[in-house]
Amino acid sequence: MKSLKPCLVLVHGFLGGSAQWSQQLQEWQSEYHIVAIDLPGYGLKHNIPAPTRIEDFAEAVLVELSGMGIQTFHLLGHSMGGMIVQAMVKQAPERINKLVLYATGAIGSLPGRFEPIAESIRKAEVEGAYATSQRIASNWFLAGAKSPGYSKCAELAAVGSLQAILAGLTAMEAWSGVHQLAHINQSSLIIWGDSDATYTWRQIEQLWQQIQSSQLAVLPQCGHAAHLEKPTLFNAMVSAFLQS
Repeated sequence: MKSLKPCLVLVHGFLGGSAQWSQQLQEWQSEYHIVAIDLPGYGLKHNIPAPTRIEDFAEAVLVELSGMGIQTFHLLGHSMGGMIVQAMVKQAPERINKLVLYATGAIGSLPGRFEPIAESIRKAEVEGAYATSQRIASNWFLAGAKSPGYSKCAELAAVGSLQAILAGLTAMEAWSGVHQLAHINQSSLIIWGDSDATYTWRQIEQLWQQIQSSQLAVLPQCGHAAHLEKPTLFNAMVSAFLQS
């Protein structure tokens, strides 16, 4: 039977997976039909080769949703997933209701990141997949590997192959959604942790200023994984936006 609840699609980021949303699923499942995606190359789909283009990730998600009979939905994307959902808006704007862009931006080369993408690629080729995944995941939290949410992210990141790591980094570095921002007509919420070491304020400000119908929520004392560092506050902000 088709769900009568509005559908909310969650798209994880680089080296993530659907399992990272467990606290959000608990909070939102009574109000929404939640679909937590695993992108090709990551999470439960880590055995599938990852694409090297953001647009191909976006197409894969849209095809998966169509196969599930889901035509319209609210859409939340985190980090690289935020780039992917921007590409989804471009490819199928009529299917997306409200949009949440979380810890993301429109410039895939990530200016101001804790290290340039080219450096991450070089280190991955030298260090290998596991060491790279654990090191990068530690940069997502204000307290690094000591954060309570780190172990979940590190476990998810560890299943990513070297192919998935290099493909994801390549896809981000080559992508830009800057010229698309003015064409995003969905009511949008932009969420950012004020200590995010991956996306600087300038990326967030650009989304906020150039997306016509956008609101901004800044979470204090949070890094790149605010939904794990301050889940109660994160969940409340998203819920208030979707219900407004």
